[in-house]
Amino acid sequence: ALGLFPLVGFVLYLLFGRQIQRKSIFKLEKQDRIGLDSIVNDQLTAIKNGEFEVDNPHIQNYSRMIQMLLYNNAAFYTNNNEIKLLTDGNEKFDCLKEDIRNAERYVHIQYYIFRNDTLGKSILKLLEEKLEQGVEVKMLYDDMGSRALTLRDFKRFKEKGGHVESFFPSKLPLINLRMNNRNHRKIVIIDGQIGYVGGFNVGNEYLGLSKKFGYWRDTHLRIQGNAVSALQLRFILDWNSQSHRDNITYSSQYFPKPQQTHNGNIGVQIASSGPDEFWEQVKYGYLKMISMAKNDIYIQTPYFVPDEAFMDALKIAALGGVNVNIMIPSKPDHPFVYWATFKNVASLLEAGARVYLYDNGFLHAKTLTIDDEITSVGTTN
Repeated sequence: ALGLFPLVGFVLYLLFGRQIQRKSIFKLEKQDRIGLDSIVNDQLTAIKNGEFEVDNPHIQNYSRMIQMLLYNNAAFYTNNNEIKLLTDGNEKFDCLKEDIRNAERYVHIQYYIFRNDTLGKSILKLLEEKLEQGVEVKMLYDDMGSRALTLRDFKRFKEKGGHVESFFPSKLPLINLRMNNRNHRKIVIIDGQIGYVGGFNVGNEYLGLSKKFGYWRDTHLRIQGNAVSALQLRFILDWNSQSHRDNITYSSQYFPKPQQTHNGNIGVQIASSGPDEFWEQVKYGYLKMISMAKNDIYIQTPYFVPDEAFMDALKIAALGGVNVNIMIPSKPDHPFVYWATFKNVASLLEAGARVYLYDNGFLHAKTLTIDDEITSVGTTN
């Protein structure tokens, strides 16, 4: 584009082509990494020596995938987790609000979209009440996903002691020179004991109040156990990349020992991808899962526009006798992506895959399940 259309190509480069310096902004100080590196190295050594022990025997079959994810950004494996599956927006936000009300020390909240509507105002008001009680509150939102937000929306929140940052804000009105470096995560950590991760953003439409979409079907997880520390680490990396003067350090305050208030024994590995990472960790994890499938693959996604490697992996699985099942929404929110989705699933139908249309509202879930043994739930389309 730069050669054929210099001006247009330069603008596209500014919007999509600029890369950030990973090492300079997404990092923990050396002293903060000591305990973290020890966990990762111990797990890698155990896997390599055939000494990796887990409570669930099925997990042993996926030790090499765990190893692959461990290499990048300290995605350490955790066990003894209790998971609550949340697929309804009202239930998810009722649970979240109750957990925030019970917060004693801190609430760290991060969303791609945080709207200043009825739901957003109710959560912000609740956070302000916790600030009055002496609870630390830090909020990180994406500057593009939440572009309707302004500093005025957080005036009272900040006056009460709240900390808020936007992810990669643009200094030029209407132009974001880091458009390709967005933060699509939706995570909350409360007192280091409870974590939320999944597909629900903060907005009235996620409660099914949009006339265009109707009921909003998504998937979110409420986690108690050791995996909360991995979500906390992810928040710290993102927060420190933007806060500049209000960095969080790796301390026991934010990484407390999990309270034994649950009986969960689920294994969880928090994997993330983004502009701070060299490898496409989530993509590689998906490809590894698909390659290991023996019987069934179940995918839910609102936008099925994979690259050639992902498409080939699914075709190989389907042609090899694996039951490949894909669920997509029957109504579009982005027309061009919608038709691209149909084009892609058509070629998979020819390979023997099954495709299902969700017609009870809008499907926004991003899940991948293999052989009823391992599942990915998150924010990656």
